[in-house]
Amino acid sequence: MKVIDNIYGKEPKGNVLVVNTGSITTKFAYYVDGEAVLDRKLEHPYEVLKQFKDVMDQDAMRTEAIISALAVLNVKIEDIDIVMARGGLFTPCITGVYKVNGDMKEVLASSRDGKHACNLSALIADRMAAKINEVRAEKQLKPRFGPCGAFVADPPMADEMLPECHIGGIPEFPRTTLFHALNTRAVMRRYLRETGSNPKETTVIICHMGGGVTVSLHHGQRVIDTTHGLGGDGPITPERAGGCPPYPLIDMCFSGKYTKEEIKKKLIGGGGAVAYFGTNDMRTVVQKAQEGYEDYAVFLKAFILNICKYIAAESAVVDGKIDGIILTGGVAFSDYITGEIARKVAYLGPVTIYPGENELHSLAENGYIILAGETKIHTYDKEKLIED
Repeated sequence: MKVIDNIYGKEPKGNVLVVNTGSITTKFAYYVDGEAVLDRKLEHPYEVLKQFKDVMDQDAMRTEAIISALAVLNVKIEDIDIVMARGGLFTPCITGVYKVNGDMKEVLASSRDGKHACNLSALIADRMAAKINEVRAEKQLKPRFGPCGAFVADPPMADEMLPECHIGGIPEFPRTTLFHALNTRAVMRRYLRETGSNPKETTVIICHMGGGVTVSLHHGQRVIDTTHGLGGDGPITPERAGGCPPYPLIDMCFSGKYTKEEIKKKLIGGGGAVAYFGTNDMRTVVQKAQEGYEDYAVFLKAFILNICKYIAAESAVVDGKIDGIILTGGVAFSDYITGEIARKVAYLGPVTIYPGENELHSLAENGYIILAGETKIHTYDKEKLIED
C-alpha cells in the first residue's frame, strides 16, 4: 500500500479519511499513521442516481454509502482524526488548505462558480466530520487531535497568477485559472524533497497530462501562471479541444447545427483524440502511430508539439530562468510521449517525470501536514480573496 513520506522530518501520525467524488463514483481512502490501509471506489447505480434531480442533492446519500462501506470494512468512524476532500469549484482562493465552512458549502451547493461532481466532496467531508464528532460524544471519547474537521487542499480554481497574466485580448475575456492544483502541488513538494531545493527560490514548470492537460508555472511556492483545463486556454488533450480559433468557433455557434450544450461537448469530452479517432486513450494513439498509421502519427506529433509550445510559453514569464520541468498525470506513464517532450524542451532545463495523478494520496499527505501543525489553514470568504 502507499505510504506517506515523513512530514517535515516527522513520522505521520493519525488516521485520515480522504474523499473524492466523480459523476457516478465516490472514491475514498483510509490512512493509518501514513499508510493506506483502504482504497475503494463506490459505483453508484443509475437507479439510485436518477432519484436525484441534481447532482448536488446527492451528498447525504453518498455520505451514508461511505459510512456503510467503512462499517463493512471494520473501520470505526470515531477513529478518524481528519477528513480530507477534493477541492471543488469555488473562488476566490489561493493554493493551500482550507477548513470547510459555511461560505464554502454555500458556493459549492449552489454551483455558483461552476457545477461539477467534485463540489460534493467538501459537503460529504463536512457531514462525515460532524458524524464522527457525534459518535465520539455519544461514546465519551477524547480524541488525540481534538474535534474531527473537514478540509480541502489546493482547489482547482486557486488563483495566484501575476496581474499581467490575467489580461486577455479584450476586457470581457480575462485569463482565469482552473488547473490540476492538487497533483501539481504534490509533485512540487516531492521535487523539492528529492532535490533539496530551496522552496522560496525554485521555479519549475509542471505539465499534468490526463484527460485534460494543464501547464502551470510554480515559483516560490506559488503558481504564478497556468493554462485553463476546461476553458480552452491550453493544449490539445486526449478528450478536449484546447485553444480554438475564435472565428470558426463563432461560425459554429451560429450555424444552427448545434445546441449550446452540443458545442460544449465537442470542446470538452468530445475534442482532441476523441474527435479524431473516437478514443481518449493515448496508449492506443501511440500504438497506432508506431504501427504506421499516418493520421495517428501526425496527431501524436501535434499533441506533443502543443504541450511543448505551452511549456516554452510559460518559461517566457520568468525570462527563461527555470530550474526544471516536471511531467505528470496518467499520460506521463507513456515513455514515448514523455521522451519526445523531454527531447524538445531540454534546452529550457532538466525534465523530471512523476507519472500518475495520485489525488487521494495527495489529499492524505495534506491531511498529515495539517495534523502535524506544519501549514497555515486558510479561512474561505466567498466575497474576497484571503492572501497568505
